[in-house]
Amino acid sequence: MRIGIVGLARGLYMAEWAHRLGIEVQAVCDRDPGRLAVAQAGFPAARATGSWADLLDAGLDGVVIANDFDAHAALSIAFLDRGIHVLSETAACVSEEEGRRLIAAAEGSTATYSFAENYVFHPHTRLLRASVASGELGGITLVEADYLHSLSPEDTAALIGDPAHWRGRIPPTAYCTHTVSPLLELTGAWPVEVSAFPVGPGGDRPAAVVLAIRLSDGTLALARHGFLTGETGSHWSWISVRGGHGMAESLRSAGEEAWSVRVREEGWAQADGQTREAVRVPGPYLVNDEPIDRMAEGTVAVLEGFRATVERGTPPLIPVRPAVAASLVGVAGAESLAKGSGPVPVPDVSA
Repeated sequence: MRIGIVGLARGLYMAEWAHRLGIEVQAVCDRDPGRLAVAQAGFPAARATGSWADLLDAGLDGVVIANDFDAHAALSIAFLDRGIHVLSETAACVSEEEGRRLIAAAEGSTATYSFAENYVFHPHTRLLRASVASGELGGITLVEADYLHSLSPEDTAALIGDPAHWRGRIPPTAYCTHTVSPLLELTGAWPVEVSAFPVGPGGDRPAAVVLAIRLSDGTLALARHGFLTGETGSHWSWISVRGGHGMAESLRSAGEEAWSVRVREEGWAQADGQTREAVRVPGPYLVNDEPIDRMAEGTVAVLEGFRATVERGTPPLIPVRPAVAASLVGVAGAESLAKGSGPVPVPDVSA
């Protein structure tokens, strides 16, 4: 399997893991000459270019789209139109119109679209998925997720205050898929409506937002992302699932413990009347029979899933419609913020 990588900040990390997994990195692309030189040094046999269009005729089986956050859909559509499989970083789109064009391109292509949302496949999310699937929590009523960083006001302003950088261009609601995608996957539902609330000062650019999302099965989803004080130095993600019989949540902790999950089953819901509570620790994720770093597990799962799709025709781990749906929560959320946090429908792309 021969792939190209577009965007060599996040993309170089994915290229290095692809190589370790036995995927041939045949081309690397970035507009920044410095990044391109670093990648070329690591992959001397790969074609290096500053123009992504050069990869359209480079004989690739697939391409990883990891350039600016708000510039993925146009490239994905171009590669899909050439019959090249796409693994696209988040977000999938920045408008309903763009999302629907992406869906049309993916479903009309001989190639496939896969969404590279690694937080769906991290260890704590996998444990929560198993808990939900077992039925031990009862019917799900409330799901929550955080993706938060604890930075100084100066560092936060440097990240989101530069209009020349993609973080300065996107709405504060846009970077939501690290929270929304895991919640959609855990419930199997679609987003229907969102109300977005700013956290703290910031005018049009609050440092953090809270999204209250009504899902198609009636579940309420609460998602928080951005920059808030006091977050643990772990993987920045906390997820909780509450059901009619109990709840499961990842641990708020630093280091290795943050990948574990606490599960509580209420005694009144048990035949023996006994409350059960336990902390579950994820098993290792093996590559070449060796456990890998926890933070890499989601990315490796995404890359292995992409290879299985390209080489064996297995369905994408996250196909185009759920990818667009999660991204449109951020789009509708921006409209909600502009309306003073009023509820806004999320476009239905489920069928």
